Amino acid sequence: MPPFSSEQRSKESHDYIFEKSPILWFDGAIIVGAGPSGLATAACLKEQGVPSIILEKADCIASLWQHRTYDRLHLHLPKHFCELPLLPFPRSFPTYPNRRQFIQYLQDYADHFHIHPVYSENVLSASYDTQCKIWRVQSVNTSKGLSGQKREYVARWIIVASGENADVSIPNLPGIQAYRGSVIHSSKYKNGSEYARKKVLVVGSGNSGMEIALDLANHQAKPSLVVRSPVHVLPREMFGVPTFAIIMTLLKTLPLWLADRLLVLSAFLTYGDTAKYGIKRPSTGPLEIKQTTGRTPVLDVGTVSKIKSGQIRVMPAMECLISSGATFIDGHSEEYDAIILATGYRSNVPSWLKGEERNFSAEGISTCGWKGGRGLYVVGLSRRGIFGAGLDAKHIAEDIREAYLSEQQAYLKRFRVSSR
Repeated sequence: MPPFSSEQRSKESHDYIFEKSPILWFDGAIIVGAGPSGLATAACLKEQGVPSIILEKADCIASLWQHRTYDRLHLHLPKHFCELPLLPFPRSFPTYPNRRQFIQYLQDYADHFHIHPVYSENVLSASYDTQCKIWRVQSVNTSKGLSGQKREYVARWIIVASGENADVSIPNLPGIQAYRGSVIHSSKYKNGSEYARKKVLVVGSGNSGMEIALDLANHQAKPSLVVRSPVHVLPREMFGVPTFAIIMTLLKTLPLWLADRLLVLSAFLTYGDTAKYGIKRPSTGPLEIKQTTGRTPVLDVGTVSKIKSGQIRVMPAMECLISSGATFIDGHSEEYDAIILATGYRSNVPSWLKGEERNFSAEGISTCGWKGGRGLYVVGLSRRGIFGAGLDAKHIAEDIREAYLSEQQAYLKRFRVSSR
C-alpha cells in the first residue's frame, strides 16, 4: 500500500471497512469503545497524523450517557476537569453541565474532529499475533442490515477504551425470586415520577445511589438507602469553591495524610456526626482510599439534608429479600414497592482481550498504566475519571506517532529502492 496523507489514509481505511472481505487490514490504530476515552484518543491521534478507527458495540457514541443514566445527572466535577483534549466546553455551559449538555458536547467533539465510529460492531475477541506482530480483532455486527456478519480487523496497534462501566454489576440477592415487587438496576432508572408515594429501597451508597434517593424524595416517593459499609461524604463545594479543585490544590502543597485530615474536618463541620444518621466514615482518609482502591468519595448535592430531615431513611446491609420487601442484618424487615440496585458497573475487558492478563486486574482495570507493550494501549481504565483519560490519550497519541512515522519512513525507503 503506498503512503497517503492522514486524511487519505483515514478515508481509504473507512471505505475498505465495508468491503465484503472478512479480514480487514487497517493502517493505524484500532480503538475499542466510542465513549469519552475513545473519542479523546481518536482526536489526539488525528492531531498527530495517525489514522484510527473506533469499533463501538452500541448504536451511538457515549452509550452509557445516552441510554443508561438518569435524567437529573450532572457532572460531579467542574467542567474544566471533564473536558476532552483539544476542545473545551462552550463558555455558556454551567460549571456542572447536565446529562444532555455533556452528550451534546461529546457529539460536537466527534463532529469537530470528523470522528466516525463503526457502530453496532461488537468485539468478540482481540489477541496479539506474535508471528506477524499484529493485533487481530474479531467482531460481529449487530445492526439490522449487517446482523450476524463477522469480521476480523488487523492492525499494528490496539487501544482499549471500552471503559470501567461497560457492563452492569448486579449482586446475587438471596430471596429475589420470592420478592413480588419490581427490581431494576440503576441503568434503567430515569426519574422518580413513577414512584410517587411508593416505598423504594435503593441498594448502594455511591454517588448514583445517593442521587437516585434524592431524586425519589423530590418526586414524593418514600426512599430508603442501604449503606452497607463506611463511606466518605464530602460537599460538592466548600466555601463556594468546588471540592475537587480544593483537593487538587491540597495535593500539590500538602502530604496525602494531611490533605485527608483537612477534608474530613471540613466534612464534619458541614454535616456534623453523620454516624448518628447511619453513615459511618471510614478510618482511612478519602484520598488514600481513592489511591489504593479506586473508590471515590460521595460528592453530596443535597442527599444528606434529606437524610437529616427524615425524607430519606438509611438502612444497614440487606440480608435477603422476602415476598413483600427486605430483611436487614439487624434482624428487622421492611415492606417495599420497588428496589433499585445502584450497584455500579464493571469493565468487560477480561471477556474479550486475550493473553493480556498481566496488564489487567481480574476486574479488568489496567495495571500497566496507559501502555502495555506490543502495540497495546489503555485509556479510561485506571480509575482516574475523564480528566485522567484525557491525559492518557495525549500520551498514547504521542507514543504511537513516533512508531507510525518510523514505519512510514521505512516503507518509503523500501518503496524508493524497489522503484529504481
